[in-house]
Amino acid sequence: MIKVLMIVHEMNRGGIENFIMNLYRNIDRNKINFDFVEHTNKKCAFDDEIESLGGKIYRCPDYRVINHFEYSKWWNSFFKEHNEYKVIHSHLDSSANIHLRIAKKYGLITIAHSHSSSEGFGFRAIVKSFLKIGFNNCCDYKFACSKEAGEWLFGKKVCYKVLNNGIESEKYIFNENQRNLLRNHLNIKNDEFVLGHIGRLDKNKNVTFILDILKELNDLGIKSKFVSAGQGSEYDCLVSKSKELNIENDVFFLGLRDDINDVVQLFDVFVFPSVYEGLGIATIEAQASGLKCLLSDTIPKEVDITGNVEFMSLGNSPKEWAEKIKTMLSYKRENTKQKIIESGYDIKTTVDYLTKFYLQLSEQK
Repeated sequence: MIKVLMIVHEMNRGGIENFIMNLYRNIDRNKINFDFVEHTNKKCAFDDEIESLGGKIYRCPDYRVINHFEYSKWWNSFFKEHNEYKVIHSHLDSSANIHLRIAKKYGLITIAHSHSSSEGFGFRAIVKSFLKIGFNNCCDYKFACSKEAGEWLFGKKVCYKVLNNGIESEKYIFNENQRNLLRNHLNIKNDEFVLGHIGRLDKNKNVTFILDILKELNDLGIKSKFVSAGQGSEYDCLVSKSKELNIENDVFFLGLRDDINDVVQLFDVFVFPSVYEGLGIATIEAQASGLKCLLSDTIPKEVDITGNVEFMSLGNSPKEWAEKIKTMLSYKRENTKQKIIESGYDIKTTVDYLTKFYLQLSEQK
């Protein structure tokens, strides 16, 4: 059996983490097992499941620039103590340039996996830009969730593999009974239209824009609700804004959920106005349930795998987004499982590829 060390920030519920867990649940763990290094001392949502599947969890200090030497020392000590790992698969796009370089010093095979297409905002963006310098020298193999994510981290002239963020497509097939059950639970009436969003409540996800859209829809006379699954630093601001717009009774913040495949059933249109995304795995999940989706045009176009996705500029006003959504009210949800499979976004396809890839690496001297 080959042990792969997965390096992550923290294994809470999010697009990257859900993808990794989809891999772990479906890969043949008699042949390949994952252990994890998390950049947090706090227990995370997936930790118990990871350990139940046979994985170990190590905790390292989060990289904050001022602790550069402490961070480097931790990794040197780790690789000295743990010689059971041959393959190191990092899902971070900044500090990977540090820990993967140290891994290479110990003769290990290194994989960098890009899940983003932007440095983000503020001081963290400056740090990320700096750590991208010479990044390609730290990794033997390069994966990306999309063409844009690959070009952002590795450059346009560098060879990398786009590895699709596969999902368990069978679980997302539209279910009318589940839809009605959840809508009844939230007291959402049959004639009320539901905007849905899945993802962290942070600045990049731009959820505040959805609240403006909801307000405009209601002003257009369309009885609408907004349901969000996720948590994050913008939660308090979003609650305050919903009150300011007098739509607090039309907004549902469900927090972190382990039943996203069920939650998407109650949506009518999936709205994703992110400032940037590596791909947006939530959009794949939404399409798998037959939803129509309206996304910002900053999101990679390759995310449209069913023909149910439309893109719109964030330069357009919330009213223009609302008017666009108004044209998407009436349609029949279809079973899109075959389209998901044919596009290569079913988890079985991704697992098959990675299984062969990891096993080939294990044969290298």
